[in-house]
Amino acid sequence: MSGEVYGTERPRKKRWGRRLLITLIVLLILLAGVLVALDRFAAGYAERMIGDRVSEQIADQKATSEKPDVTIEGVPFLTQVLDGNYERIRIKLANLSGPAGNNRTVRVGNLDVNADNVNAPLDTIRSGNGDIVAKTVTGTGVIDYPQLAELIGQPGLKLAERDGKLVGSAPVQALGQTFDVSGTAEVTVKEGVVQVRFSDVTAANLPNVPLIRNLINSYVQKLSVDLRVPELPLKLAVQKVEPTPDGLRFTAGADNVSLNAGGL
Repeated sequence: MSGEVYGTERPRKKRWGRRLLITLIVLLILLAGVLVALDRFAAGYAERMIGDRVSEQIADQKATSEKPDVTIEGVPFLTQVLDGNYERIRIKLANLSGPAGNNRTVRVGNLDVNADNVNAPLDTIRSGNGDIVAKTVTGTGVIDYPQLAELIGQPGLKLAERDGKLVGSAPVQALGQTFDVSGTAEVTVKEGVVQVRFSDVTAANLPNVPLIRNLINSYVQKLSVDLRVPELPLKLAVQKVEPTPDGLRFTAGADNVSLNAGGL
């Protein structure tokens, strides 16, 4: 009789233990799901807040773009909140367009911005008071060649990249003839302004006549252009420009930038 009693009690205890373990696992899974959802909700809120501030500054600069796409990298987000430091925040601006001086408008198809080493104290996130500051901000964008040729404003001008350099070609009328001239441009940045200066312009079968040479030299001067990239958000200033197959690629940067201040 005693053997039968013990034989029925032990299975009941094992079943109860398994149920308790399954219940605990289910609760842990649910808790993990809630934490993930809360983490993504908090990250989404912060991303929207930063995106709204960037949009405000773009509007203040009389520029336009599509809605900023903001991504706070690194998971979980909440541990970064508690620490008050974020490795990187990415901001993508599509179709940025703005004034570039002399009644001209410049379009940048995509501006990619990385804000690194961002300091955002928990009290700032909670109250909205204080600054969220990125130690460094870098941005890259491309001005395509058809647009650059349009800004230079010389009929028939075609631009391209060759061996890492900006080259151009265009037809020039002289003495009743048409000469296809071509040359290489030097592209530099001075005080945030992109300068394009052509030199070594040549043409096949070009007569060595002073009148024609002067005409070509005069044409070369017209190819020069000072291009101010639309005022960029987050205090970004153009630092470098290089020709690429898609267009002039510029790199901009700034230090110690507030990501949430109204004026950024």
